[in-house]
Amino acid sequence: MSTNPSGNLSKNVPIDDRPLTAFHKRLTVFSAGGPFLDGFALTIIGIALIGLVPALDMSTVDVGLVGASALIGIFVGGLVFGYVTDRVGRKVMYVADLTTLVAVSIASAFVTEVWHLVALRFLLGVAIGADYPIASSLLAEFIPTRHRGRLLGALFVVWAAGAAAAAAVGWALATIGPDAWRWMLASPAAFGVVTLMLRAGTPESPRWLLARGRTEEAQRVCRKVWGPDVDVAMIPAEPEPTSFTALFRGIYLRRVVFVGVFFTAHVIPLFAVYTFGPDILREMGLGAHGSHHVYIAELVISVLFLVGGVPGLLLVDKIGRKPLLLWTFAIMSAAFVAMAVVPGAPAPVLFALLALYAVTSGACNFIEIIYPNELFPTSVRASATGTVVAISRVGSAVSTFVLPLVLTGPGLGGVMWLLAGVNIVGLLVTVVLGEETRGRALSETSAAESLTTPASRPARVDA
Repeated sequence: MSTNPSGNLSKNVPIDDRPLTAFHKRLTVFSAGGPFLDGFALTIIGIALIGLVPALDMSTVDVGLVGASALIGIFVGGLVFGYVTDRVGRKVMYVADLTTLVAVSIASAFVTEVWHLVALRFLLGVAIGADYPIASSLLAEFIPTRHRGRLLGALFVVWAAGAAAAAAVGWALATIGPDAWRWMLASPAAFGVVTLMLRAGTPESPRWLLARGRTEEAQRVCRKVWGPDVDVAMIPAEPEPTSFTALFRGIYLRRVVFVGVFFTAHVIPLFAVYTFGPDILREMGLGAHGSHHVYIAELVISVLFLVGGVPGLLLVDKIGRKPLLLWTFAIMSAAFVAMAVVPGAPAPVLFALLALYAVTSGACNFIEIIYPNELFPTSVRASATGTVVAISRVGSAVSTFVLPLVLTGPGLGGVMWLLAGVNIVGLLVTVVLGEETRGRALSETSAAESLTTPASRPARVDA
């Protein structure tokens, strides 16, 4: 991966205050390949299940296991490989996780038993879970402060793009016959190969190298990325290196609880809609299971998740992380309560409320990846990100297993009450524990001190 030094800036300008360069933009695009594949792989299964259920004679419990297995894998991948990434570096893991994803996707096309699919979806989840802390930590440690929220946030907006692409690919492949589900399950491999090629040559994070005492290597990366006059001294000093166990003490424990709970509260409804979207839409009266009306409605909802990301990215570095999270949780909760109160309302009304949820969710879902990368120091940043991802996936896995049972029992109203309650928990936790990180350098946001007031935006430094 080639770099583009930022010009003839004074070597006294900290890297956090330097301008955005072509290197940063390319790194953002290449890092976004992982979240794109995450959104694609976790959404395509919902469409593939339309053909999978009769092909493998799946029961309701089987469907729940298939939906939950990838989320359990993400739990393992995030927890284990977040820690591994802090030990061996971002660069090595940046490629290894996607190689696994490609191999597992191809193997999924050849399953003949439900347990084969459950096992492979678990492994797919491990690869996806590993990429969350890897790609986001690497990007956070290169991006200038004034652009950090927007570009880190773009990773999860691309998640929605992957989900929308999955809906479109699923719709297109549905016409090829009863084995269309095999092609759907293999399709993430194509995007994975492209992403692997783009990521080749990406440099290691100089912050991580410094934290490991590898100063000369950090110096070479700095000069390659920012120019020959840049010195590692221009990397702001961070908190003293800390251990993984520090995440479960003091201010860092508070932050793990905050991010883990609000992350979980946000993704439980998200995965419910993506994984069982066709079933939910059918219960709303939008067509029979597998009809083109359901495919089209699923595609529209997926696109709305993506559309919502645009205003969210414009606002996150202007109004801050916490206010954006509070407002969106409030609106999403209201939409679910409305659907729970009148589950028998006309289909267009229910679909409009689901669309409101999708747009609002898209406007805040990227905060899940911004906060853990800002609130924890380099020595445990990937571990912290992996830990909160793991926490969120425990709740998501349980809810994904339970949701089809609720849908066939209490029905649509019961599902919506469940999702409303989950979002309200996220709202309350954000009110009590949320911190504001807008406009602050990573060395400040990750310090073991509570951030009680938002910082002013840093002055712009132009090349």
